[in-house]
Amino acid sequence: MAAVWQQVLAVDARTSRRTPARGSYQLQAQMNRAGVYDERPPGSLVPTSVAEASRAMAGDTTLSENYAFAGMHHIFDQHVDSAVPRLQFANDDKHLLACCSLDGTLSIMTLSPPPASVKVILKGHGGPVTDFAWSLSNDVIVSTSLDGTLRIWNTEDGRCIREVRDPESSELLCCTFQPMNNNLTVVGNSKHHLHVVNISTGKKVKGGSSKLTGRVLSLSFDAPGRILWAGDDRGSIFSFLFDMATGKLTKAKRLVVSEGSSICSISARSWISREARDPSLLVNACLNKLLLYRVVDNEGTLQLKRSFPIQHGSQHVHSIFCPLMSFRQGACVVTGSEDTCVYFFDVERNTKAIVNKLQGHGGPVLDVSFNCDESLLASADSTGMVIIWRREQK
Repeated sequence: MAAVWQQVLAVDARTSRRTPARGSYQLQAQMNRAGVYDERPPGSLVPTSVAEASRAMAGDTTLSENYAFAGMHHIFDQHVDSAVPRLQFANDDKHLLACCSLDGTLSIMTLSPPPASVKVILKGHGGPVTDFAWSLSNDVIVSTSLDGTLRIWNTEDGRCIREVRDPESSELLCCTFQPMNNNLTVVGNSKHHLHVVNISTGKKVKGGSSKLTGRVLSLSFDAPGRILWAGDDRGSIFSFLFDMATGKLTKAKRLVVSEGSSICSISARSWISREARDPSLLVNACLNKLLLYRVVDNEGTLQLKRSFPIQHGSQHVHSIFCPLMSFRQGACVVTGSEDTCVYFFDVERNTKAIVNKLQGHGGPVLDVSFNCDESLLASADSTGMVIIWRREQK
């Protein structure tokens, strides 16, 4: 499995050099406490009576103008020659960023005050690091590795607080915090299993395990933490109901996106924009398309809404919803691509959906992350390069 992961993520290294901010989670949770999936028709406007007025509040800029970039702010290359599969800005923080690498380490970087620098390197994993997640308060990071361990890190000094070995001694491929209870983390492994882990005790939660059809590659909760989606390397997305009191998982629905295609990225969003009530899932599935699904009920049933062309056939490419909900017409998502570019798509536009395209990487772009106010975008590639892009100020 390690060889496969290395080959998939670092195929171009020989020839070339989950995320909404905390505030977004809290806002979405408040909006949805009365019921995530109400009886409004999909895509209905909220509030319809002041739609034009609220758009006027946002100014007259288009999405293309809003997501124009002034150029590269900084380039990090501490992981050069080893792919960086994941990166993420800290919650509610404009200048703190972390990434993980197939070299077995993680980095925490700070972008202000200048010059940008590597704050601390997290060392301890005995194999490639496949995924990580910030806690809501940013004081802890959890990470997974092909060495079969989940590690909990102190983000201030880089100290490993706890090491949790997979119950099946299998490679760990992905992880995510339960958004409303950061004491619980969900991990996915190479033996097709999900496990809910209490990071305070290091023990698996009773009833918090389930099995998929393939290796578990991607995870995403809805904002209130009641539904968990998991994607595997055989083309299936499963939804699970999460018991907030006990941490128990109950399998609900399964969607076969494409038999044999890896579901390498899932990102959930309860609202597309401030006016479009449309719970959605953004999915990368090695189909040379970025897929946008509508969530149609309380069990996480999915219905394909749109697809957007990107170059994606084998690498573990990820995508995100832009974190700020806007009154502007349309809504934007960002994705990496195997053609070394970063793409912005307007999910409400029927034709010519590409809003922007950033070029500068030397290998397939594997992950992207906006900071909380969207002033900076970070992107990482298969050669180990991390680029920070600065958005033009309007």
